[in-house]
Amino acid sequence: MTHDRDALLTLFDREMREHAHPDGPGVRVERTGDVVRMTDPAGGWGTVVWSAPDLDARRADAAIAAQVAHCAASGLDEFEWKLYAHDRPADLAKRLLAAGFEADEPETLMVAPVADLPTAVELAEGVRLRPVRDADDVELMVRAHERAFGTDGSRLRHLMLTRLAADPDHIVAVLAMAGDEPVSSARMELYPGTRFAGLWGGGTAPEWRGRGVYRALVAHRAGIAAKRGYDFLQVDASAQSRPILERLGFLALTTTTPYLYRAR
Repeated sequence: MTHDRDALLTLFDREMREHAHPDGPGVRVERTGDVVRMTDPAGGWGTVVWSAPDLDARRADAAIAAQVAHCAASGLDEFEWKLYAHDRPADLAKRLLAAGFEADEPETLMVAPVADLPTAVELAEGVRLRPVRDADDVELMVRAHERAFGTDGSRLRHLMLTRLAADPDHIVAVLAMAGDEPVSSARMELYPGTRFAGLWGGGTAPEWRGRGVYRALVAHRAGIAAKRGYDFLQVDASAQSRPILERLGFLALTTTTPYLYRAR
C-alpha cells in the first residue's frame, strides 16, 4: 500500500478528478475543453473538479469564461470551481476572483489507507449511532448539520433524499444520537471504479465536541469502507478536524479552496 504523498496525490487527481464519476442521480460529468465539471440541474449547482495540469493563462481565462456562460445557460443558482494548491497556472485564483468568483474557506485534502485506520467505535456515555435510512432520519441529519455548522441544510436534505431513493448502495449516512437529539451526523460516498471512498460532514454540536464523537463516526465509516473493498478514505478537512484526522493516520496532500460564482 502506497504512503507516498506525491503518488497518492497523483492517484487522487486521476481517479477522483480527471475521471470523476457522477456523485448522485441526475448529475452530469462533462469533459469540456480544459476542465472536467459536474452539473446537477435539479439541485441548481455545478462544480469544476479538474483542470488540465498544463493550463496556461490564455486557456485559463477562456475556461473560466466558458464556465460562467455555462452557469447562466443552465440556469444554475451558483457554480463552484474547486481549486487545488497545485493547479496551474499559478495565478488561477486571481483570475477566478477577477471573473467574479468568491473564495470560500480553504480545506486540506487528506487521505489515509483504510487498512491503517482504527475501526473500533468508542462512544461517549449516552451516545448511540443510528443509520440514516428514510426521510425522518434525513430530517434529523439536517438538524444535526445545522447545529454543527450553523448553515442551512437544504442542499443536504435534497442530496440525501435523492440518493436514498435512487442510489442507496453508494452512500452511507449515520447519526450520533444522545437520547432523541441528534448531536452529530456524517456520510460516506462510495465511488465505484475507484480505490477511494469520501468522508463528508462529521460536524458535531458545540456542546458535544471533545468527547470522541467525530472519531467514532470516522471509525464507523472506515469499517464499512474496509468491508466494501475500498483502499483509501479521502476527506476535505477543516482546520478543526485536521488535527483529529492526523492523529488517526490521515496524510495531508494539499489544500483546496472552493471559488463560488453566484448568479446575479
